[in-house]
Amino acid sequence: MNFRSTTTLGYGLLLLGLVLAPFLGAYPVFVMKLMCFALFAAAFNLLLGYTGLLSFGHAAFFGWAAYVTGHSIKVWSLSPELGLAFGTAAGALLGLVFGYLAIKRQGIYFSMITLALSQMLYFVCLQAPFTGGEDGLQGVPRGKLFAVLDVSDDLTMYYVALAVVVAAFLLIVRIIHSPFGQVLKAIRENEPRAISLGYDTHRFKLLAFVLSAAIAGLAGSLKTVVLGFATLSDVHWTASGQVILMTLVGGLSTLSGPLVGSAVVVLLENKIGELGHFLAGLTSVEWFGTLGESVTMVTGLIFVVCVLAFRRGIMGEILALLARVRGVARS
Repeated sequence: MNFRSTTTLGYGLLLLGLVLAPFLGAYPVFVMKLMCFALFAAAFNLLLGYTGLLSFGHAAFFGWAAYVTGHSIKVWSLSPELGLAFGTAAGALLGLVFGYLAIKRQGIYFSMITLALSQMLYFVCLQAPFTGGEDGLQGVPRGKLFAVLDVSDDLTMYYVALAVVVAAFLLIVRIIHSPFGQVLKAIRENEPRAISLGYDTHRFKLLAFVLSAAIAGLAGSLKTVVLGFATLSDVHWTASGQVILMTLVGGLSTLSGPLVGSAVVVLLENKIGELGHFLAGLTSVEWFGTLGESVTMVTGLIFVVCVLAFRRGIMGEILALLARVRGVARS
């Protein structure tokens, strides 16, 4: 079995597992939350992993779209599909503004501009009346999809969310393997050479930035529909740091890396308390019982371990190992 067949089989098994997850005891809302963050990380990886642009403000698109979707559904009484489309468009438009202002800078200057713009948006969301301020936007109804499908039922919402995430992921795959995606990789590897070949790299980077922002906005919009609320934590700089952590832990420049990294981080945040109490009972060390209050410390420690031991990330190391095994088998 060649590498492509193995990859296809792996994604097929993952999709099958997600389809069957609600019937295997998984809590649908939790899995939907995980899928939203996986899509968010995949959108960020499109920008960093395949274009080489490190954004410190990607939470702006995720959180802004979450607020826009929640407000449009709750106050304007839009249907869920229109709310998702409106939130995604809001994320893309914000990405166009941010990208236009930041894309002509490189390296740390680009990153710091995105962080500054993101923090400006955070304070806008803190003060704007429609966001609910520190209380957040609560009580967003799910309604009916296309006026037919009642997504207030968790199981129905689960399969709608799965379809949206799979479609968005396939779009990312198509982008990466298109001629446009090849130009992005060329810009990442050697931008001066891409310029010498006649490519307008600023235009390509701006388009990649907008696409990444739009998909991140879709993830934020979907999260609002699933959970029924949007909060300041969605647009805070820590959310940008979280998606960077997911991408690097899972494996930069790999399609499966953000999926694995988001699963690791989200599972840690939700299960670290249970693990701490288990270890406290097993070892009689009371400190383990407080692990639930120290999630950031634990995730930070895992990030350090991954950087030191798995430079390519979890999936990056696995793919490199498989490549070495294939090389040995051929020889």
